[in-house]
Amino acid sequence: MVWGYNNMPIMKNKTFYLTTTLPYVNAQPHIGFAKEIVEADVIARYQRQLGKDVFFNTGTDEHGQKIYQKSQEVGISPQEYCDQYSQKFQSLKTLLNLSWNSFVRTTDAKHVRAAQEFWKRSAVNNDIYQADYEVKYCVGCELEKTNSELVEGRCPFHPNLKIEIRKEVNYFFKFSKYQQSLLDLYQKNPRLVEPESKMAEIKSFVKQGLKDFSISRLKEKMPWGIEVPNDQKHVMYVWFDALVSYISALDWPNKTEKVQKYWPGIQLAGKDNLRQQAAMWQAMLMSVGLPNSTKILIDGFISVQGQKMSKSLGNVIEPQHLVDKYGQEATRFLLISLGSFGNDIDVSWKKFDQIYQAQLANSLGNVCSRVAKMSETEKINFALTQELAFDPKFKSLMDNYQLTLAIDWIIREVKEIDLYLSQKKPWELESQEKIDILNVAIFKILKTAFHLKPFMPNTALHISKHFQGKINALEPIFPRVS
Repeated sequence: MVWGYNNMPIMKNKTFYLTTTLPYVNAQPHIGFAKEIVEADVIARYQRQLGKDVFFNTGTDEHGQKIYQKSQEVGISPQEYCDQYSQKFQSLKTLLNLSWNSFVRTTDAKHVRAAQEFWKRSAVNNDIYQADYEVKYCVGCELEKTNSELVEGRCPFHPNLKIEIRKEVNYFFKFSKYQQSLLDLYQKNPRLVEPESKMAEIKSFVKQGLKDFSISRLKEKMPWGIEVPNDQKHVMYVWFDALVSYISALDWPNKTEKVQKYWPGIQLAGKDNLRQQAAMWQAMLMSVGLPNSTKILIDGFISVQGQKMSKSLGNVIEPQHLVDKYGQEATRFLLISLGSFGNDIDVSWKKFDQIYQAQLANSLGNVCSRVAKMSETEKINFALTQELAFDPKFKSLMDNYQLTLAIDWIIREVKEIDLYLSQKKPWELESQEKIDILNVAIFKILKTAFHLKPFMPNTALHISKHFQGKINALEPIFPRVS
């Protein structure tokens, strides 16, 4: 328990904060981020079902050289460019039925003030200084690169971009100062980063020694950024600015009660964000005296039939493409079924079709249709007489963010209903015995819908409503796709 304003207690075990990374607004939303935001939404909805007060944050990262260059290429101002692309990400809320309650744009005045205040507090702690800057730099990552991180002189994440050599006077953050503090953090919280392989990777990175990193750019060379406090010649480095969004979303530093209530929380990110989320941001939090994150969940990359998604290859899969073919709810299910917080994932339309047909149309949808049809024939009027609760096995999986395994558990439960019907053969029995068996099946379906709610909220609601009261035949929930 902590205490907020007016000496009122805040029950931390009753609150839950999570945030995605803020996607860069230099391209259309792709399925990699769609997967991340749906994962976050599933976690948020599950925590709400547990009775938690959830704060779910996302947004868009809108500063830096890539944005500046893109806006110049299309002949509009950086702000106009950001406005257009930020809207594309905001539209995911409706497209994917997302339940975030905070959408931060790093161009928001509130965020700008927070980033500048964060800088000031870090500077007061003697963690910011000026020095000459010469480094190999990947514009795609907006990160400095060491020789060991390059493959044939190129960034492995952006091999089509030439590595730049940057020479100028910049401000630096004393990252090296926090090497031992970070190692101590990892020691005390061995599951801070998941999966385990990514925890090992970040520990290895920090153990090798940390170099202070540049946190500013000369405004005359790259003007699109938040101005450095008390120095109009520099703007903030995009990563230093963007990471602060996780607390500017909580109105830090002005309304600290909100920060006390929700921070710290969990963060979701792709594997190319590991260093920023699990080391840089954690050191920055230490610098200003804020608690470190409680959990950092790292996803792998998504490829399409063994190839990186690329416009030139014509293999880019956008969230809209999935929704157009499978519908909103099935798209959510399909994204989670691919695997959460682990290895890289290879997808194809054939793979999506197979999962959709086997697990949704032929399994969940078919069981619901069969039971509904037999219930209509027997004129069943079903009333749920007990409160539903999460199965301990399912709850353990969800509490440990094993979302794909939790979906697998649900599908196994559906198959158990199908097996129960096959064994009991209610269609061969007399009326009352048949009704008793169908009542058991209906209860199992309702229990399945309860567990399905975080993943497919509208489908879960549809099933729950249909199988309570007078039950009629059910139109296919998951029609065949071509």
